[in-house]
Amino acid sequence: MHTTLYLLRHAATEANLANPPRLQGRKHNPQLAKLGIRQAEATRDFLTVRPIDVCYCSPLLRAAQTAQILAAPYGLTPIPAGALTECDIGRWEGQDWQSIRYFDAAAYREFMTDPATHGYPDGESFREVHDRAAPFFETLLRRHEGQSILVVSHRIVNRVYLSSLLGLPLVQAREVLLDNCGISVVTREDGKTSVNMLNASFHLQGVAA
Repeated sequence: MHTTLYLLRHAATEANLANPPRLQGRKHNPQLAKLGIRQAEATRDFLTVRPIDVCYCSPLLRAAQTAQILAAPYGLTPIPAGALTECDIGRWEGQDWQSIRYFDAAAYREFMTDPATHGYPDGESFREVHDRAAPFFETLLRRHEGQSILVVSHRIVNRVYLSSLLGLPLVQAREVLLDNCGISVVTREDGKTSVNMLNASFHLQGVAA
């Protein structure tokens, strides 16, 4: 029986669009930027030719807003799930990488060397995120066997799950690049789970900033 999981990162917020971008975890809960709304609408238009049976999302506002836009044509109400909440990035919330590298150099080096073991200071590691998120994705694939599932979550949650399916160790999960509203497709057939598409974003090419 064939099961399809459409896995998306939420559309853009002002923190995503800042130059340089600012890290956002779960302490701040921003809404989508105007560009983010247009990204979600373009993604909705792209997906509507595909059947979707159920929609889940992170309870954070940026993911919930994206999911509501995507699910509307199907008459679905997104189901919030705590396991899909973004990583707790601790004291780095709201900062940019350049500032972190300068003002918190030791923790920055540890994180960049092994984010699975040395996580965000006062927050979570990639291992901790994986250990709460991966079982939930497995539950969805079993619960909705034979259906098409839409999930809207966050970059870190999605990348640690996808990296495990791709056979990458969690220490390399940062190599899985995921754009706002990038679409990854995971399939389950005959007990085998595969990544069929990773971070497709061609549907956003006409979305102007």
